[in-house]
Amino acid sequence: MDIEKVNSMDFGEFVDVFGNVIERCPVVAAAVWSQRPFSDADDLERHFSAFLDALPVAGQEGILRCHPDLAGRELQLGTLTAESQREQSGAGLTRLGADEQLRLDGDGTDATALIKRVVEENRGP
Repeated sequence: MDIEKVNSMDFGEFVDVFGNVIERCPVVAAAVWSQRPFSDADDLERHFSAFLDALPVAGQEGILRCHPDLAGRELQLGTLTAESQREQSGAGLTRLGADEQLRLDGDGTDATALIKRVVEENRGP
């Protein structure tokens, strides 16, 4: 999509198209829309990043809480967004065994090491 098209979008269309850039947080796209016109795709990306960087820590944490847990309940229920499904599948998190899933569902102490190991195992050459 060319930048002229992006710049000509009304609020609703912009949020429909870019509302999931920051997963499940269309308010970010809504805020970025008001900063048009963008000079190019890199400029648009910079505006998203600048908005996030300018948030207080509590705001950044709130956005992180909107993101689905890795290999969590939404994966098990099949309710992940297409983007998260691709991310988690690409990282090998959709192929966890029952034992590994239990470790993730526990108190989280093993989660980081487990996720790192699974991602490393599924990383391409």
